[in-house]
Amino acid sequence: MSIWKKLLWFGVAALGTRAVAILALSRGEHISALWIVIAGFCALSISYRFYSKWLATKVLVLNEERATPAVLQNDNKDYVPTNRWMVFGHHFAAIAGPGPLVGPVLAAQFGFLPGTLWILIGATLGGGVHDMIVLFASIRRGGKTLGQMVKEEIGPGVGLLALVSVLAIMIILLAVLALVVVQALAQSPWGVFTIAVTIPLALIMGIALRTGKVSVVAITIFGLLGLAFGVWGGQFLAHFPAIEAWFRHDQKWLAWAIMIYGLAASILPVWMLLTPRDYLSTFLKLGTVAMLAAAVVLINPTLQMPAITKFIDGSGLVFAGPVFPFVCITIACGAVSGFHSLIASGTTPKMIRRESRIRSIGYGAMVTEMMVALMAMIAACVLQPGEYFAINTKGAPAEVIAKVSAVGFPVTETQMQKLAANLGETTMFNRAGGAPTFAVGMAHMFSRVSAKPSALALWYHFAIMFEALFILTTIDAGTRVGRFLLQDFLGNLWRPLGNTRSWSANFFSSVLLVAAWGWFLYEGVIDPLGGINSLWPLFGLANQLLSVVALCLGTTLLIKMHKTKYLFVTLVPLCFMCAVTFSAGYLKVFSPDPRLGFLSGARSLLREASGIADPPKAAELIRQAGVWRFDAFVAVFFLVLVLAIVLGSARQWWQLIRRTRRVVLHESEFVPITPAQLAQF
Repeated sequence: MSIWKKLLWFGVAALGTRAVAILALSRGEHISALWIVIAGFCALSISYRFYSKWLATKVLVLNEERATPAVLQNDNKDYVPTNRWMVFGHHFAAIAGPGPLVGPVLAAQFGFLPGTLWILIGATLGGGVHDMIVLFASIRRGGKTLGQMVKEEIGPGVGLLALVSVLAIMIILLAVLALVVVQALAQSPWGVFTIAVTIPLALIMGIALRTGKVSVVAITIFGLLGLAFGVWGGQFLAHFPAIEAWFRHDQKWLAWAIMIYGLAASILPVWMLLTPRDYLSTFLKLGTVAMLAAAVVLINPTLQMPAITKFIDGSGLVFAGPVFPFVCITIACGAVSGFHSLIASGTTPKMIRRESRIRSIGYGAMVTEMMVALMAMIAACVLQPGEYFAINTKGAPAEVIAKVSAVGFPVTETQMQKLAANLGETTMFNRAGGAPTFAVGMAHMFSRVSAKPSALALWYHFAIMFEALFILTTIDAGTRVGRFLLQDFLGNLWRPLGNTRSWSANFFSSVLLVAAWGWFLYEGVIDPLGGINSLWPLFGLANQLLSVVALCLGTTLLIKMHKTKYLFVTLVPLCFMCAVTFSAGYLKVFSPDPRLGFLSGARSLLREASGIADPPKAAELIRQAGVWRFDAFVAVFFLVLVLAIVLGSARQWWQLIRRTRRVVLHESEFVPITPAQLAQF
């Protein structure tokens, strides 16, 4: 490296350090959101240029001459060698679900500093390593899934536990993702129209690319023009009531539509629908995120949220729980996400042509998602704190206003009514969940570049549609990966069901999987109290438990590759994620705070029900208490399974290291035979 390049990278490191120092040390003064963007850009640049390259060349030793599963097992259905930019688009679209958008918004209740630091550190030192090593392992093992690799590399007993836990967690994750999309698109013709347009566009792109007669550039231009029409044209549906009625649907209709779409995406060849649609969606995702970054640079908004709030003790209005471990659990996909291991060992390794792409796709997509999470943090923190907490706090308007103002963030009903009117909504109270808050923050920044009175409402509804599209691409890839996992499990019961080349086995497994997560989805639609409120707390915990399983596999592989001197690469994030997940799981189940603990919350609801004379209301509270108890059972089930996997992995590590030491000792005592001795034989 030349002296000028060294000076350049030293300057990038110094600028990033200064940005983090300003964010961490400034108190009682207004801070520009631009410093978060600078910190993220510097962290992305340095970690990708140096750390990912070191992982690729020294730790994993990627070999450009090795044939990948996509080339060796090309079946034109699941294993398909694909253009690297389309693979990157598919992978990024699949891993970037609600976590990097919703998680940072919810975690903003602790202030902008805890979440920003975790995103920067977690993504570069944990998430990127996690994604890259699982993708590498799957490619080196013929595109096998996470459950298959754990079974083969750690042991059949641990592997069976991993298959059961991963499959159960996957069903919960897909149900939550689908429920978020349904709630975002319900009675939203614009959003449904845009997403509906992407399906025929993807089919045309996939078929055209498959013929080999149309270039990727031409297909991309066609797809972008069609996507622009879908995004821009949706706003005019209101002028055509008859057409608008085709795209205005309730939650039940949308739930069935998403189930049918997930089934189709799982069964059809990967080149026909899944890859081109995710590739197309990536342009909207990255384009919108780039627009957000440009808006931050041009507008230079001020962070209204304090660096650290009083809610780090666990008394938050948005959700209960102390800053550690819940800032890590809440942000999830923006830093370390176990769901990524399912994509990195599911669809993506079956499409990569060369091993060298593991670095740009595995690590590169993760640090790109890190920037998405930072943009979401900015969108939440540029709002007035009173408005932020009023949007995300449940209760009657007067009660919410009194509660938020009492903790030091004044807000009025008139202020909230004006905000709702400007956004084209009837009310912004009881909009918890993070997605509406992100949309409000994004709309505030984009609307400042236009003088039109309707700009705020236009950008708000665009942001809602953007979030739904962002999450839906995770559902289609996740359903396909879930089908692989289910076939791994069913193959142990009856071998023909595990054959991924059999259309009938694929169809049966897909229907079974979609029925499983579709049941949870439909229950959430018809019973909101038993749906999103019960499933969302499990989402973050289950997601991070998956990362523990994946890091256990990565550590095992490094030992088997005789890379024990590099074990810190996976062991450090593994130990940290174990501390995060098991402490969070314990608090969610056994905390005496009824707002936090499942069991104490159930007891509190039962006590409340016993003092109510209204039988229907009492019955509803009793039913809700049963849901909380079910949540506690599921959380304990996940924790016990993953703990058994960790202990089984640790036992395997000890045996492998001892065996390696014996081999090394034996080799050190070896004396080479001389030519004279050889002549005697």
